[in-house]
Amino acid sequence: MVRGQAHEKRQTDYEIELEQIDRDISELEDGALTIPIDAGKATKFAYRLYHRASLTGNFAELEAVESAIDDAIRQIGPWADLCLLKANLDFKLHRLVDARHDLEMVPKLAYSPQARALSADLDLQEGRYEDARKGYEAVIKANRTWDNLVRLAYLRARMGEVEGAERLYIEAEDEITAKEMRSYAWVELQRGLLELAHGRYESAWAYYERANEAYSGYWLVDQHIAELLGAQGKFDEAVALYERVIVRVPRPEFQQALGDLYVSMGEPARARPWHEKALAAYLESVQRGDVHYLHHLADFYAAVREDGGEAVRWARKDLELRQNFSTQAALAWALYRDGRFAEALDAMHKALSSGVRDAKLFFQAAMIHLAAGRTDEGKRFLREAAEINPRYHEVHG
Repeated sequence: MVRGQAHEKRQTDYEIELEQIDRDISELEDGALTIPIDAGKATKFAYRLYHRASLTGNFAELEAVESAIDDAIRQIGPWADLCLLKANLDFKLHRLVDARHDLEMVPKLAYSPQARALSADLDLQEGRYEDARKGYEAVIKANRTWDNLVRLAYLRARMGEVEGAERLYIEAEDEITAKEMRSYAWVELQRGLLELAHGRYESAWAYYERANEAYSGYWLVDQHIAELLGAQGKFDEAVALYERVIVRVPRPEFQQALGDLYVSMGEPARARPWHEKALAAYLESVQRGDVHYLHHLADFYAAVREDGGEAVRWARKDLELRQNFSTQAALAWALYRDGRFAEALDAMHKALSSGVRDAKLFFQAAMIHLAAGRTDEGKRFLREAAEINPRYHEVHG
C-alpha cells in the first residue's frame, strides 16, 4: 500500500450527519408508506427526509418530502405531527396561506409550542410585528428553548434592539446541548450576521470561525464566509469559496452572488454567465409554480438588470403573498428603478412604518426621497444608514 493511502481524509461533521440521516432513511423507506401505514414510522420517515433537504439546501428534495407527507395524510388522515411538518415545509417555501391551513387541519395542534412558534413566524412574515413579538414571548414563557429564543432575537435585531438580541442569542447558546453542534453553529452564524450588518467585520469573522469549528464542512458557513471575504475586498478568496459552495449547492442565489462579486471586481464579462444561470433557475422555479424565488427575481431585475418594469412585476407578485417591510421595500426599489418616484415613496413609507432599522432599507429610502425631491429627508436617511453600518456599500454596493 502506498503510504499516502493509509490515512483517509477525515470526515466533516456535515458529512457524518448526512450519512446518519441517509442510514435512517434507508432503514425506514421500505415500510414507511406501505399500506396499512404505521403513522409513527411514516412520520419519522417524512421528518428525516425533511432534515436531509434542510441540511443539503436542496429545494428539489423538498418535493419528495411533500409527496411522503401527502401520501401518509391521505391514508391515515390529518395526523398532528405530519400536519406540523407540512406547515413547516410550506413556510420554508413561502406558501404562507397553505401553512396556516396546515396548522388548522388538527384543532388541538394550535396549542402546541411548535405550532405557536410557527404561527408567530407567519405573523412576522405577514407584517404583524407586534403580534409576532407577543407570540414569541408567550411561547418562550411556556417553552424556553434555544430556537424560540433565537426567533425573538431575530425580531429584536431587525427592530434595532441589538443588545437585547445579543442577550437572547447568548441565552439560546446556553440552552444548546453538546449533541446539537449544528444548532450552535447556526446561532453563531446569526451573531456573525448581526455584526456584519453593523460593519464589524472582525467580530463577524470570529463568529463564523467558531461556527466552522463547532460544525465542520457546512456549506452555509462557507457561503457566509465568502460574502464576508467579498466585503473585505479579498476577491480571489471569495470567488474560490463561492465556486466551491456552488459545486455542492448549486442554488441560483449563490450564482447571483458570485456574479455580483465579479461586478464589484470590475469584471462584467465574468459576471454575465453566473447571472444568466441564476435568472434561468429563478424563472424555471416560477414556471413550476413555486413562489420562494419571487423576491430574488424582484431584486435581480432591480439590481442586476436595472429593469424597473420587470422588477415591479415580480415585486408585486411577492407582495400579494406576504405584506412585510422586505416585500414593501422591494416594491419601492423596483418602482424607483422604473422612475415612478411618487409611488416608490408611498411603498417605502409603508416599509419604514414597520419600525425596522436596517442600513440597506435606510439607504434605499434615502435614494427614493432624494429622487422625489425630499432632500432633507433623503440626507437624514443616509446619515441613519451610515450610523447603523458605515461600511454598508462594501457589503451591498
